[in-house]
Amino acid sequence: MTVIPRRIPPLKKTWPTPLLRVLGVQTTFQAHKALFGYLFLSPWFIGLIIFYIGPIIASFYFSLNEYDIISKPRWVGFGNYERAFFKDDLFWPSLGRTLTYSVISVPLGLIGSLLLAILLNQGLKLTNIYRTFYFLPHLTPAVAMSILWVWILHPQNGPVNLFLKSIGIKGPGWFTSEKWAMPSLILVSLWNGIGGNRMLIFLAGLQGVPEELHDAASIDGAGAVSRFWHVTVPMISPTIFFNLVLGVIGALKVFTMAFVTTGGGPSYATWFYALHLYRNAFEYFRMGYSSALAWFLALILFIFTFIQVQTSKHWVYYAGEAR
Repeated sequence: MTVIPRRIPPLKKTWPTPLLRVLGVQTTFQAHKALFGYLFLSPWFIGLIIFYIGPIIASFYFSLNEYDIISKPRWVGFGNYERAFFKDDLFWPSLGRTLTYSVISVPLGLIGSLLLAILLNQGLKLTNIYRTFYFLPHLTPAVAMSILWVWILHPQNGPVNLFLKSIGIKGPGWFTSEKWAMPSLILVSLWNGIGGNRMLIFLAGLQGVPEELHDAASIDGAGAVSRFWHVTVPMISPTIFFNLVLGVIGALKVFTMAFVTTGGGPSYATWFYALHLYRNAFEYFRMGYSSALAWFLALILFIFTFIQVQTSKHWVYYAGEAR
């Protein structure tokens, strides 16, 4: 008896919609998976448009207008930028103070965090406890931390000046002194940042350095300092570069401490760029002008980051990269 094989009807071809075709979806099953995927992705995507992309586009539009929230935007082109560069007496001084703060605080913060990470990487007892104590200041909210330091460095009743008075030294005015206000903010920023995320990132980088390299250098007669400069530093150079980029960005955006502790004073000694932007936006309601200030700050951050990325090619070592 001859068995005639049953003819199987061909599969019906599924033509995707234009949107699915663009996304590379070819079958009904893939279409359902894709639709569910984009459905679950939609809350994040909507939030991205509403809270990020939308405000960015709006701020650029307002930067080309004179806008005070109440009145309709009035087109002025690059008038806001011209005003910042040539007519605002606080623009360039605030930018200069911000750069000064960054030049001092960023290197000191990097060095301090690296030294703490090296100490914690020695494998000593109670290392986890020390790490917790070092990290605690970083967990303190910025406003609470600033208020605490205003009390600590109070000229008359602060613990620091009371201690200095007890040993015969007259303490400075700290936040109330035009001369000491900037150093005080740098001191507080170091107290808050040295034992924070930078330290943990450095610690992770140090723990990734192969011990065999140190052993080989020791056999060749290299001392501790020589091993650090010629083995440890090149191996953690990507970590240094990463912390440097984030440190510069954070320093150029300094705002909270100055706003809470000094309000930009005394005599504009701590009137930073971000504080200048905030005052124009939320106290004087010059939304168009403050948007121009924000875009100029974004340009500065881009330039500094670009310079760091380009110069990193000469000193950052990546394992496995061809030289």
